[in-house]
Amino acid sequence: MPPLSEEAFRREVAYYVEHHLEGRDAASLADLRRRCAAAAGVPVEVLMEAIRFEAYEDAPPTLARLRERGLRLVVVSNWDCSLPDVLERIGIAPLVDAVVASAVVGAAKPDPRIFHAALVRAGCEPAEALHVGDSVAADVEGAQALGIPVVFLDREGGHAPGSIASLAELPPLLS
Repeated sequence: MPPLSEEAFRREVAYYVEHHLEGRDAASLADLRRRCAAAAGVPVEVLMEAIRFEAYEDAPPTLARLRERGLRLVVVSNWDCSLPDVLERIGIAPLVDAVVASAVVGAAKPDPRIFHAALVRAGCEPAEALHVGDSVAADVEGAQALGIPVVFLDREGGHAPGSIASLAELPPLLS
């Protein structure tokens, strides 16, 4: 199959971002994928073959260190219902306690409902949690609106005050 062009990929991503909440179960996800492929102008098989995910190099060892400390780790993401499967394929699922996908909750970050769902899965109150995220609007402002402390993950290296450039910097902050 021919590779997905950058322009087709941009069209697919734009459509997906706008409609990802519609992928709440297997049937609606299959429909969403068909529509994303149509937006990209490619068959769904080409789209699905082109999409590959991998964990950042710092994620698995950092998550393992945090779990060794007995911390409950919950992934919270603006994603469709396939998020647990994706995390399994990239080796992250065994390192976390729960996964909260916006499409399953019916609310995307910064909506407080997705953060509340994560708190329920973590079994803690907002002040007992820490949210690590890479979007000021979705992660920082969303979590803080619910009273959850935040660490901004700034992989671009802008080094905003209180931010980290790598997840490897997180464990010492929790000491």
